[in-house]
Amino acid sequence: MLIHPWDAPQDDSEWRTWLAAHDFGQLAVNGLPGEPPFVQPLHFAYDPEHNEAFTHLARPNPLWHALEANPRVTLSVVDDYTFIPDPWHAPEGVPAEHGTPTSFYAAVQLLCTAHVIDDEAQKAAVLHRQLAHFQPAGDYAPVAPGQAPFGRMLPGIRGIRLEVTEVRAKFKYGGNKPRRMQQRDTERLAARAAPHDEAARAHQLRRLAASDPDGT
Repeated sequence: MLIHPWDAPQDDSEWRTWLAAHDFGQLAVNGLPGEPPFVQPLHFAYDPEHNEAFTHLARPNPLWHALEANPRVTLSVVDDYTFIPDPWHAPEGVPAEHGTPTSFYAAVQLLCTAHVIDDEAQKAAVLHRQLAHFQPAGDYAPVAPGQAPFGRMLPGIRGIRLEVTEVRAKFKYGGNKPRRMQQRDTERLAARAAPHDEAARAHQLRRLAASDPDGT
C-alpha cells in the first residue's frame, strides 16, 4: 500500500482509535505453491496493549494448510471510503471536467505472524476475548470445554492469534490539495450525503483541524 506523507497517520493514536471501531477485515494468506492466495473475511478482536488480534475459523476452512506452511499474513481493514468526482478537484481557471477524480478512504493493515490454536481451553479463551469485545454487556453464556451450550462446538473451530509485527495505516482524504479545496470537499460531501460521505467528511474535518488548530 502506497502511503504518501500527507496520507500517513498523524500519530499512532489516530489509527489505533480508528481500528478500535473497525473490527471486520480480510485476512490475506499466501497460497501453497501453484495455488492462489486466500482472502478470508472475518471479525476479529484487537488487543492494543499486547499488539495482537484474535479470531477463529471453522475447521473445514481450506486455508489452514497454507497458513501453517507460511504464517506470515496481513489483516486488512478498509472503510469510510467515498468517490470524489472530477469537478471537485479541478484547479482554478480550468474546465471542471479537467479535474482529477480520486477515492477517499481509511485503511489499516496489520502485518502479522499467525499462531494456530487447537487446545480446547485456549480456543475457549479466544472466543471469550471476541465475545467480550462484541458483546460488552456480557449477555452470553460461558464458553468452556464440555459445557453447554458452546463446549460441544469447540472441536469444530480453530483459533488464531495474530502477533502484529508491523502496522501500515493510511488516511487518504485530500491532504495534498489546497486547504480551500479541502474545505469545499467537506461542504460538497455534506450536500451529497451519499453512503460513507459523512464518515469521510469527519476524517477530513478532523485532519484539517489538526493541521491548523487555529483554523486559519
